[in-house]
Amino acid sequence: MFEVVHPLKQMIFLGIDCGTQSTKTIALDYESGRVLASASQEYSLIPGLPPGHMEQHPSDWTDAAEKTITAVLQQLGPRRAEVRGIGVSGQQHGLVVLDDKDQVVRPAKLWCDTSTVDQCDTITKHFGGTATVIELVGNAMLPGYTAPKILWIRENEPSNWERVRSVLLPHDYLNFWLTGVKTMEYGDASGTALMDVREREWSQPMLDFIAPGLGSMLPPLQSSLAPAGMLRPELSDSWGLAAGVTVSAGGGDNMMGAIGTGNTAPGCVTASLGTSGTLFACSDQAAIDPAGEVAGFCDSADQWLPLVCTMNVTLVTELARGMFGWSHGEYDSAIAGTPAGANGLLLLPYLVGERTPNLPHGTGVLHGLTVTNMTAPHIARACMEGVTLGLGYGLNRLRELGIAPTEIRLTGGGSHSPAWRQIAADIFEVPVVCLKTGEGAALGAAVQAAWASNAAELGDHASFHDFASRFVVLDEATRAYPDKNHAPVYREMLARMQTLRGCLKHGELL
Repeated sequence: MFEVVHPLKQMIFLGIDCGTQSTKTIALDYESGRVLASASQEYSLIPGLPPGHMEQHPSDWTDAAEKTITAVLQQLGPRRAEVRGIGVSGQQHGLVVLDDKDQVVRPAKLWCDTSTVDQCDTITKHFGGTATVIELVGNAMLPGYTAPKILWIRENEPSNWERVRSVLLPHDYLNFWLTGVKTMEYGDASGTALMDVREREWSQPMLDFIAPGLGSMLPPLQSSLAPAGMLRPELSDSWGLAAGVTVSAGGGDNMMGAIGTGNTAPGCVTASLGTSGTLFACSDQAAIDPAGEVAGFCDSADQWLPLVCTMNVTLVTELARGMFGWSHGEYDSAIAGTPAGANGLLLLPYLVGERTPNLPHGTGVLHGLTVTNMTAPHIARACMEGVTLGLGYGLNRLRELGIAPTEIRLTGGGSHSPAWRQIAADIFEVPVVCLKTGEGAALGAAVQAAWASNAAELGDHASFHDFASRFVVLDEATRAYPDKNHAPVYREMLARMQTLRGCLKHGELL
């Protein structure tokens, strides 16, 4: 185990994870690596907006951060004096705009806001197509990203745009609230579609087209491993903390999730089996997908984080479970008693369209029904296999870009299922394992804060991967290895899925 040498062994670091539905704060003990306290606060989207518009008030985030930090410090009691640093994870791609007095101009447009389809088309056409956009910034222009949101405000709310002086991402806004300093680190910035992810520099042609003078509204880019600043004295006094608490650069939720799962060296991949799914890897060089299916992000440890996202994971399995009236245990039992491949039953799981592959108007297809497999267990297994094959498609796209996975670390609700873990190992063809703690992004934020606070003592030659690994504990009881008899079945199913999808798309049925 990597041993950190520091004269102050008793140190605590706070990790804040600001998501779409809630904010969570944890307290991480530096010496033991244990989570000592945690608290969460829920909030909601702004109701009544037109279809596709997803917005929140940034004050909801700061209020929730205030409440959860206060609750965690109350749980720590006298040990609050040991808090030395704070790190922030935030939902990616959101847009926060401030005026000349640093007041929020309008509610934040979120990652899930799809009102910017026309702006994406405008940007892509201006630069001559997707290939040129990828050449400029390393990613295709998608509605979730920040760049088209800026253009949307400029085109649809000119009076608001006239007031804008600063452009921030959600975690940057929380950092600003904590420190009074505006910064932006490479990881979250790479999801704006304004930055050349290869060079980690703003793309001037993109800035000039989105809005004249946009460059002056963006904070300076900085290393993800450098501090964002120091906690404002008034907050230190209010919370009863010692002076000189460091606030690390923070990052997007996927970037912080990578740190929190130990995905900080090539070979490790993280897969999240939540309502939607993400699968991302650590790379020591930029991994740019010419087809635009893999997001070519930077990570928040000064490397790169190629990522794929699928929209249909537990969304699908939970619908199947509800349809059959099963508990989670009953679902698992049904799956375990049904052969791999569900006797030829295959689900194309695009119930809400799909992002990877890009099928925004796609629908689900259950293919291969026979008198043998038209049963509840077969349909249930086809649902679980179908959504995992979707992630398997994404993993193969990563492989095509040079990523060589040796282990996949599973998170999210689906990872609690032993049957699902085995299916994932068989489809991915590498071992899978869960972690002892499910803190994920909050843990990653706290670990990054610990690094930023101790960088001087650790020295220039210290390894961030070794440092972060000290706080990440695998749950070996959950490890699943690929079954060599199942791998050929799933390879054939994945090929069949791609063929079927191509036929349906060509026939304009997807």
